[in-house]
Amino acid sequence: MHRPNVLPLLHAERLALAEALRDVPDADWAHASLCAGWTVQDVLTHLTAAARTATIPWLLNMAATRFDTDQHNQRLLRRHQAADPAGTLGAFRTSAASSAAPFGALEGMLGEVIVHGQDIARPLCLPLVPSPEAVRVVAEFFVSKDFAVNSSTLVRGLRLEATDDDLVLGEGPVVQGTLLNLVMAMAGRVIVLDALQGEGVVVLRERLLSS
Repeated sequence: MHRPNVLPLLHAERLALAEALRDVPDADWAHASLCAGWTVQDVLTHLTAAARTATIPWLLNMAATRFDTDQHNQRLLRRHQAADPAGTLGAFRTSAASSAAPFGALEGMLGEVIVHGQDIARPLCLPLVPSPEAVRVVAEFFVSKDFAVNSSTLVRGLRLEATDDDLVLGEGPVVQGTLLNLVMAMAGRVIVLDALQGEGVVVLRERLLSS
């Protein structure tokens, strides 16, 4: 089976997000993202922190926060926070070519960029459309294992059918939607459920709302 080179996809998606944010007014950087409690600026800072944190620093930070994921993320957020939107965007753009990834999980890093890119773009109505190849890589990764999100556990026993791709993943009650919306659902974004179809959506909704 063909396995794409993930690193160029990761770099390209970071640059696409940076470009989409280039002309966003300063006031919009304080807009709520799809991540509860985080602004647009917070989410982009989180992506910068992820790009600059390799395995050992990641483990040290987890240990320092007693393996509390929320505290881990907040600590990295504070460490990489810039003074203003221009500084935040500049730091992210500078980190775009990074190949750092805890445990070498580049597919997980790509998932972070694609999902968080939508967390930023959708509330701001930005036309950010990730590459179909990149989204496919993330969909297959999310189904295969729980990494930053409990994606594999969430869709276990369900059949995911992309309406804009020939990809079919899993067996069970069907959940249909665009590949990007399926990825967003696997990442725990309840907001996309209304855009999905199939008898498996009820199961998926129950799991998401109870998690």
